[in-house]
Amino acid sequence: MEDYLQGCRAALQESRPLHVVLGNEACDLDSMVSALALAFYLAKTTEAEEVFVPVLNINRSELPLRGDNVFFLQKIHIPESLLIFRDEIDLHALHHAGQLTLILVDHHVLPKSDTALEEAVAEVLDHRPIEQKHCPPCHVSVELVGSCATLVTERILEGAPEILDKQIAALLHGTIILDCVNMDLKVGKATPKDNKYVEKLEALFPDLPKRNDIFDSLQKAKFDISGLTTEQMLRKDQKTISTHGTKVAISAIYMDLEAFLQRSGLTADLHAFCQAHNCDVLVTMTIFFNTQNEPVRQLAIFCPHAALRMTICGVLERSHSPSLKLTPAPSTHPHLQAYLQGNTQVSRKKLLPLLQEALSAYFDSMKIPSGQPETEGVSREQSDKELDRAGNSLVPGLSQDEEEPPLPPTPMNSLVDECPLDQGLPKLSAEVIFEKCSQISLSQSTAASLSKK
Repeated sequence: MEDYLQGCRAALQESRPLHVVLGNEACDLDSMVSALALAFYLAKTTEAEEVFVPVLNINRSELPLRGDNVFFLQKIHIPESLLIFRDEIDLHALHHAGQLTLILVDHHVLPKSDTALEEAVAEVLDHRPIEQKHCPPCHVSVELVGSCATLVTERILEGAPEILDKQIAALLHGTIILDCVNMDLKVGKATPKDNKYVEKLEALFPDLPKRNDIFDSLQKAKFDISGLTTEQMLRKDQKTISTHGTKVAISAIYMDLEAFLQRSGLTADLHAFCQAHNCDVLVTMTIFFNTQNEPVRQLAIFCPHAALRMTICGVLERSHSPSLKLTPAPSTHPHLQAYLQGNTQVSRKKLLPLLQEALSAYFDSMKIPSGQPETEGVSREQSDKELDRAGNSLVPGLSQDEEEPPLPPTPMNSLVDECPLDQGLPKLSAEVIFEKCSQISLSQSTAASLSKK
């Protein structure tokens, strides 16, 4: 794989036609591995002297936000420096020059900013329901399985099994296991085909890591923020709402609030984040389990505008539906109010309507009509589609907590949004996993109390 990727980078320096295998905008592990493996397969099985280049559909600077991707690349010994990212190749210029052919993997709808590239799409390999109105008019191969890496594995084993080595097998094997939640029957995400190809890979390479080991390590890496800057931590799992040009960012961080507030240069970092992202308010919800394995949530509201900060804090403190049961926590940072959140069942999804209520109250106090909330985000197409699906949302136009973090943005046709099996796959973002674990922890505590009685 290393030699192949080095050849891909060299090909970018030449003025020649390219076949680009492009993953989705989320660049989750499935998208990255599927693009790498499919491009490798096509390069090895095409007789003509054509160049197939895998492209990760994010900027290079965003890769650290995908901890599982970074961990897996290191574990499989693929240097990040060999990968090609979206900001390192001008697809629109290639298309304008007539030198681009696109193969889409793990998605089939291009964002509005790439609409012009639809003419260059020659093939699609995806694992989610087709959006007929937006799917490019080309060869489309879609099967509703748990992981797109399963379909890539099938293509390789049926077309050219001899090119499969342990390194590529490990990439595909680990990705399918993570995507299918360790093939857990209770979760129901793995289809018979997913199970079939995991077993085939294990039969061909018996020394592949044990399923539990690779799942646990990837899952841990996915939510590890220890190596991130404050700005990256805030961007990793962020949502935004906006009214009358006043923008509130809400970030989830999986660590203790006290440790977060002790980060060096935090006040300057928070100011810089708000300035860079045009935010007037930054709400941080920290989420973790304490030493007794009990769920803990904490809140920090950062806002240099005192009246706006006080309005938001007042609404959250007085809320009864739901009641957050807030207790003020010590904070030495100016413009920042910290709280311990007694009601750990109030997630960001339930917090969003309260924040919208606070914005409305603030503008009412300023004698300005609040109007309707405006959805903000990195992808305008994502916002448009969320508005179309807003009927079951607590706040019009806002994404659900169960969806993947919007940075990097996940296409709305992603598996995290729609179930290819029964239209109801459990959403498996970090916060939803926390919710499930919280429920288990609370039920176990209740059972233990009852047994003692």
